[in-house]
Amino acid sequence: MTAAARHPGYSLLAILLVAVGIGPLLTYGLSSVSELVITELAISEAQFGLIATVCFGAGAIGNAVFGRFTDRQPDSRLLVLVFALASMALLLAMIPGGYVLLLVASGCAGLAQSFPNGVTNRILAQRVPAERRIGWIGIKQSGVQVSQLVASLGFPALAAWIGWRGASGVGAVFAILLGVIAVRVLSAVPLLPPTPITVDSAASGSPTAAPTSIRFTIWALAAFGFINGMGVQATNIYLSLYAVRELNFSLVLGGAAAAVAGAIGVAARVGWGRMMSRGMAAPPLLLLLATLALAGAGVFLAAGATHSAVLLWLAVAMHGASALGVSVVLMAAVVRGVPSSSMGMASGMVSAGQFGGFTVGPLVMGTLVGSPGGFALGWTVVAGIYLLSVMLGLYLVLRRRRRIRAA
Repeated sequence: MTAAARHPGYSLLAILLVAVGIGPLLTYGLSSVSELVITELAISEAQFGLIATVCFGAGAIGNAVFGRFTDRQPDSRLLVLVFALASMALLLAMIPGGYVLLLVASGCAGLAQSFPNGVTNRILAQRVPAERRIGWIGIKQSGVQVSQLVASLGFPALAAWIGWRGASGVGAVFAILLGVIAVRVLSAVPLLPPTPITVDSAASGSPTAAPTSIRFTIWALAAFGFINGMGVQATNIYLSLYAVRELNFSLVLGGAAAAVAGAIGVAARVGWGRMMSRGMAAPPLLLLLATLALAGAGVFLAAGATHSAVLLWLAVAMHGASALGVSVVLMAAVVRGVPSSSMGMASGMVSAGQFGGFTVGPLVMGTLVGSPGGFALGWTVVAGIYLLSVMLGLYLVLRRRRRIRAA
């Protein structure tokens, strides 16, 4: 085994992070300047939510349909596809073609998110030593929140100078450059010698999990991702608008609120990933994150009721630390328990669950925000969604305990 194979450099980790984060860049950028987009295109809040719905709907379909395709394609080809689709989305958004063209751009951004989890999980399984994989998952899955942070700070600042379409064009240029770098870095990292992968008892709930248990685990993770995903994107997409309209934040400060959530989400994913790398099982950690997310939704509701900026920042912190950290737990559980030959399929199924939730959440939230109930009704429904994830997390914890006792 070569030194490079034993110790892949942090440049590989960096391109894994960027590959995960490049697809959502357009969606988070548009969300951070939502007031400008809504005003310029003369659309309603629900129509703005449909932009994210189209994006995540395309991502859900892509993850569900292209899992086996991902398993059959080389890593470099998939990375090219990811960055090409993300660049195309940003370039289309730059063109002043109206609302429909923006929906098309959003769909391209969603397709760009159909492949990153599968290919990056496989790269970890085949090119990174086992003792480093779970910890690296926490970092590479934080790419989504890095994207949220960069877009939430960059788009409002650039929009004040060259407009939100110009900001999208700048994003496209960076996406193209990063794609070239990603392929070059990957080509320098060789594959590890093939070794059989065993199912981790912490992921499956028993010391020796049968294939049936693996299938249940995948479906359970997908279901949890769906429920959590609804709350995550209902919050992410409308957070800046909420801060601007309900608490009188400026456009830049509203974007900063989303950026803070993203920054805390980065730290949370790295932290939860480290806990998983130390052997913590997925079910109790998912239950903890769901409980914190439920409390965060309550604080969002209280912030609007009292017009308290302090409570809003607290809610932002709780959202970033909890709901935004779920993805790393889901992906770590997949990498622990699934052979690398099926990594694309398994990652695709779990990601499809998440993206299904991402699809529903913004559309529902946009409809509620535009109704007489406004944001108060929206946050109440988000709290109800997180309550469902708490119940599922509790069930998974109890099921795991029963299987351990029976073993």
